[in-house]
Amino acid sequence: MNQEVRYKASRKASYLGLLGNIVLTFLKGFVGYIAGSTALMADAVHSASDFIGTVIVIKGVKIAHQPPDESHPYGHHKAESIVSKIIAIILMITAVFIGYEAFQILIADEINIPGRIAIAVAIISIGVKEGLYQYTIRVGRKYRNSALIADAWHQRSDAISSIAALIGISGAVLGFPFMDPLAGMVVALLIFKTAISIYIDAIHDLMDSAPPKEVLDKISAAAKMDAGVLEVSDVKVRRYGSMLLVDMKINVSPHITVESGHAIAARTKQNVLNKNDEVKDVLIHVNPHYKRNSYPSDRKHNK
Repeated sequence: MNQEVRYKASRKASYLGLLGNIVLTFLKGFVGYIAGSTALMADAVHSASDFIGTVIVIKGVKIAHQPPDESHPYGHHKAESIVSKIIAIILMITAVFIGYEAFQILIADEINIPGRIAIAVAIISIGVKEGLYQYTIRVGRKYRNSALIADAWHQRSDAISSIAALIGISGAVLGFPFMDPLAGMVVALLIFKTAISIYIDAIHDLMDSAPPKEVLDKISAAAKMDAGVLEVSDVKVRRYGSMLLVDMKINVSPHITVESGHAIAARTKQNVLNKNDEVKDVLIHVNPHYKRNSYPSDRKHNK
């Protein structure tokens, strides 16, 4: 995968999201205030959290694409997983704040009925945020950028919260004022649910969780392509940001030279890299291959 192309595409998507969030934050905040809509004000706060999250994503993507150095010999790809975790925490805090404010208004003695202009702004927000989600998620999945995917779901959660706000505002205008702050609470719950999902995914990446079985099978199949590889075993794969690091053992003929074994391992590594563009590096341990029950007396030293 061309890392420069990946970086430019990710940065473009982030800056587009940043611009959209700035416009929507001020638009929803201003109209929500003059129209007296709790749901739209809550939605404005959500867009503001999107803005902060996107700024963090831009910084994280930049760090993730820095080359390896003495302190980070494997590179900086895990910065994307760290950014995803930060975005999730921001979303959780936002959800708690919105939910608390909406609840306080809901239990108040008198609830204001919002102006109809709030409905139009909520509809605009739904369209813009869904468009940003579709674009960002495509770029994130194409380049396997976990931070960008988290930011895309951040955008989608804002679109969903705008739908909830639209329902609440419309209900309040039609004579059910309690629906506006109630929609604000629904928005908070939706945001919190999204945050939990993003947080769990980020934790899995940071904990070096193994990828799906089909990824492991694909890597094993690529390793078996070389005729000198008689057996592949103990394949371990961990995610490193958008990339994968692979450790494996291969068995070769016990009668070949060390130089030949090294050549087989080098070809095997290249086969894995060529067949899996997610793989960043492969560490291969070469073992001699013996038929079952035919190990020499010093077999314990050859494992």
